[in-house]
Amino acid sequence: MPRILILSSGPLCRNPRAFKEATALGGAGFGVTVATIANIARFEEYDRELLLGAPFRKVSVDRTSLRPADRLSAFAERGMAWLARRAIPLGIESPKSLGPVHALTALAAGTPADLTIVHTELPFCIGVELMRRGRRIAADFEDWHSRDLLPSTRASRPLRLLERVERALMRGAAYTSAPSGAMAMALQAAYGGSTPVVIPNTFPLQPKPPRLPRQDPPGFFWFSQTIGEGRGLEPFLAGWALTRAPSQVSLLGDVSDSYRERLTGLVPAGRRGLLRFLPITSPGNLPEVIAAHDIGLALEPETPESRYLTATNKVFQYLNAGLAVVATPTAGQNEVLARVPGCGLIVSLADPAPLAGSLDSLLGDPARLAEMGAAAREGAAREYCWERSAPLLVAAVSEALSPNRK
Repeated sequence: MPRILILSSGPLCRNPRAFKEATALGGAGFGVTVATIANIARFEEYDRELLLGAPFRKVSVDRTSLRPADRLSAFAERGMAWLARRAIPLGIESPKSLGPVHALTALAAGTPADLTIVHTELPFCIGVELMRRGRRIAADFEDWHSRDLLPSTRASRPLRLLERVERALMRGAAYTSAPSGAMAMALQAAYGGSTPVVIPNTFPLQPKPPRLPRQDPPGFFWFSQTIGEGRGLEPFLAGWALTRAPSQVSLLGDVSDSYRERLTGLVPAGRRGLLRFLPITSPGNLPEVIAAHDIGLALEPETPESRYLTATNKVFQYLNAGLAVVATPTAGQNEVLARVPGCGLIVSLADPAPLAGSLDSLLGDPARLAEMGAAAREGAAREYCWERSAPLLVAAVSEALSPNRK
């Protein structure tokens, strides 16, 4: 039985792509181990739920332990990461700035594998090191890390290091994958190597949802791990505040008090009760929460480049749940909506007045809303569900492990 190691840097409940990958490969008969970092007790509880009956095992660099020796190790790692980040403006870039590189490298190197699949920044760096040691590596470019994040955050990231790592993986990995055709083509044009396999960030097809609308008044829905800047929420709410048709907005994710107040301040006082902030829920509960709404918001910005090129799991969750989709005109989202005609609207966030008009035209036409929801669900069943994506992953792994492959 071929052994697969999936290397990530956080809990599976916050990395659904790695979880789906492990589940699909374990179900296909591979011996799968997921190696990651455990650093937040709440998320480890969610992971324990996910692992019940899962066809793979998980091992971790445990940073939730309260033992004095473990706490000392964690403190030392945080100190090294802090120093490494302070050195970046001086031109000194190290993977230590991204987390416990030595501990995770040791865990990965000590886990036997015929193929190691790396996700996220720190595992990308470790993947290159393991490739130098003769390991067979594959890389999933769910994000284009060296071309991601807001400018204020990028200043403390080892961008040149990440770019070198990405180039090495594109040229030397057994295979690479990306969530959209737009990102796959851009990565190949930038770094060379083979064009990544396109594996959309889809989810298992859930039970057929009820017809739209489902809420009175109709409900917009947006979710992420964090409700924060650079997500398109401010311009959307500025447009929504001008709409005339009744509706409500639900935002799900962790949010600071100051940012909650900032968003609430964009909405007229009389409508603030229609803007709801929902807490993070477990991955198992999320599809049901989404399916209670009517219109899914995919408000990705045109910058940074990674956000423009990708197709995030939001869009695919909305299609699965039969929500109408309101999306911004990024390359990745245009790609998806072109393949699922009639499922939603492409809107600009540049001017609140035209945005309000587009939203009102949808809110005021329940029949059209229902047709969009039906088209979304049909598109998920036809193409954009994990049942369609998983065979692409299994085929890529099987080819990478082929005896005839060098």
